Amino acid sequence: MIYIGENIHIISKSVRSALENKDENFIKNLIKIQQNCDVVDLNIGPARGKLDTVFRWLVPLVEGKNISFDSSNIEAIKDGLSLMGDASGCFINSTSADLDKLEVLCNLALEYNCNLVALSMSKETGIPKTADERLELVLKIYEYCTEKEISPEKLFFDPLVLPVKIDGSQTVETLNTLKMIDESFEGGVNTVIGLSNVSNGVLKEYRPLLNRVYGALAYGAGLKSVILDAKDNELFRIFQMLECNNPQSDVDKLYINLANMVQCFGELEDIDFEKDNIEQYNIMKTAEILLNKKIYTDSFLQI
Repeated sequence: MIYIGENIHIISKSVRSALENKDENFIKNLIKIQQNCDVVDLNIGPARGKLDTVFRWLVPLVEGKNISFDSSNIEAIKDGLSLMGDASGCFINSTSADLDKLEVLCNLALEYNCNLVALSMSKETGIPKTADERLELVLKIYEYCTEKEISPEKLFFDPLVLPVKIDGSQTVETLNTLKMIDESFEGGVNTVIGLSNVSNGVLKEYRPLLNRVYGALAYGAGLKSVILDAKDNELFRIFQMLECNNPQSDVDKLYINLANMVQCFGELEDIDFEKDNIEQYNIMKTAEILLNKKIYTDSFLQI
């Protein structure tokens, strides 16, 4: 599993302010938080105005880590990559299935021998509602990248996670897409998701639990890398425990059983758990929501 930290994101008002004002201490603290990550995602959005050349200031602050250059401004991405001595472990985040964007970003990925995140969406389709439609876009992107001679291991397909609060059916479609990609390419390409998207808009105290349970389900679906909140140490521990298959508690065994259920096309109802154990009970209630067995409400743990 490749861990990509999400904590420098322009959607945060404090991060935007720090970037615009070149607050070095603030940004360095956020980088330090992500020390357990393999890659630091630098999401600077469209990078207009004060931020069009911000990578020139920002990249030197990220020492000893690979960088995910996350922007819709292609010139800014070029700027950032040009600052890397070795960009082979870095990421361009991201292309869609639109040929004009694919061509430019594939060429850039080839030039710097870096990884390319590819979203299963296009201007024409938006984010498709079904896993089959998303896989069609993945195959289209894969075919194009193969023709450009990009190595499959350099491709990271993102089936796109939508907030469970908006549409619970889409969390299942994302899991289905992950499995279909894993099976279609027999492990020859990578997958990645922005995990925290699943809990966008829900009560703040529920977000870690939703992220952790969905992370376990996605792991079972074949997830190879994850963009995550680096401040959630328990989330890291759960992923590492799943990778090592080394449960330390009955709760860990439950997470493993959830991952195995997805991997083996099992049913949630067949998983045994201690109903009088509040932690296990909450995990299973959360899984019901994420697998669209029940509709999300802000009181779902009390129902």
